[in-house]
Amino acid sequence: METQGTSGSSLNETPSGERVHIAFFGLRNAGKSSLVNAVTGQDLAVVSDVKGTTTDPVSKAMELLPLGPVVIIDTPGLDDEGYLGELRVKRAMNVLAKCDVAVLVHDASQEFSRDEIDLMKIFDDRKLPYIVANNKADLMTDREPGRLYVSAITGENVNTLKERIASLVKKSVNGKRLVADFLTEGDIVVLVVPVDKAAPKGRLILPQQQTIRDILDSRCSCLVCQPQELAAMLKALTKTPRLVITDSQVFSQVDAIVPKDIPLTSFSILFARYKGDLKTLAEGAEKLSALNDGDKVLISEGCTHHRQCGDIGTEKMPAWIRNFSGASPEFSFTSGGEFPDVERLKNFSLVVHCGGCMLNEQEMKSRLERAKTAGVPIVNYGVAIAKMHGILNRSLEPFR
Repeated sequence: METQGTSGSSLNETPSGERVHIAFFGLRNAGKSSLVNAVTGQDLAVVSDVKGTTTDPVSKAMELLPLGPVVIIDTPGLDDEGYLGELRVKRAMNVLAKCDVAVLVHDASQEFSRDEIDLMKIFDDRKLPYIVANNKADLMTDREPGRLYVSAITGENVNTLKERIASLVKKSVNGKRLVADFLTEGDIVVLVVPVDKAAPKGRLILPQQQTIRDILDSRCSCLVCQPQELAAMLKALTKTPRLVITDSQVFSQVDAIVPKDIPLTSFSILFARYKGDLKTLAEGAEKLSALNDGDKVLISEGCTHHRQCGDIGTEKMPAWIRNFSGASPEFSFTSGGEFPDVERLKNFSLVVHCGGCMLNEQEMKSRLERAKTAGVPIVNYGVAIAKMHGILNRSLEPFR
């Protein structure tokens, strides 16, 4: 199994949300960072004999053959001490929310600690595939049968570890598709993509790119237009489109143009089904009509894009919610990797989340599960917008 780094600036790079996330956990000085470097074939992690060298999770997007695009994550030691140590351990545990496969790096010369045993129980409870790599095999003379012994120093069994990671990845990746399971070869799909001041200059946003690729991989045709061009495009077609997919912000305008016999949905709703739980999000939309003055609403986005005038999360969504509910809720905002734990979520009446294109499936489902545990309804942008414009039933019809 070979490795190859990838450039973070490449426009053709597989997005992080579509990569398998492989995280390495362990106590301080278990040789975790050394093993990460041995597996990747790169100096990804800083290695030192000083305990606590890794103070924050370190992530690297790369190609790990034959797996393909992955994200390798090296985490701080589970047994870190003091106030700062507790924060580091918490950051390490937060990685579990986005982890597809875990590797517990254990110092083979030591007994399993309470921290390691507790972590394996968490893996089991979450049904998270994991491997125990008994490191520092070069120092061992007596070995217990059935264990995987590895050495980051000599390279012993590092390839075997890679192969076992690969086998777990194949079991953990579900192979879901964005839209291909609705299509038959030769179908036509129309995408409505408004180009306004909020659109990135010279390119399409990630959900649009991924949807186009999935359509093309299905050997179907894809036509892309702006809302003002949609009516003319539909009229010019000699074959009825199998599906129309629109940006959520022009949902109402597109709904008025597309004939009722043509299925219509949005990019955001596709991602709700692809990475999360569409049923849960659709149920969460009902809370929009039951908000009261002073209710706390969290609007959360998975990326940290630059905010502009007319930003959907901080400006448009609050305005739409106030108008639809007739109430004046209090809004809070989070972005990127920031998302409240269960206890803090209990302070909110509703969570409105973005489509999650920059999050992997594990992290999106973790956020849904936290909201469910806190007893707080959660909805995503596309589902919320469809609900507030009275077209939710139509936009969900293709998935029934």
